[in-house]
Amino acid sequence: MQSAKFIGAGLAAIGLIGAGVGIGTIFAALIEATSRNPAMRAACFTQAVLGFALAEATGPGALSTQTSLAQTPPMCSP
Repeated sequence: MQSAKFIGAGLAAIGLIGAGVGIGTIFAALIEATSRNPAMRAACFTQAVLGFALAEATGPGALSTQTSLAQTPPMCSP
């Protein structure tokens, strides 16, 4: 039962990987958009910061889920 708890906590940590990939994708798109049209830099940057905030908001949720799963006591004791 203990091992299942840690497997679940590890799977919940996948959300942190998703947040990191999302942030990298957002800023890669910002760099590409700025290189294609430098005049739109300010508008693109504003939207990129909003996207960054939304992608970053998923990280603490995944981290708190992972921590709570790792800290919960077993459901039944042997």
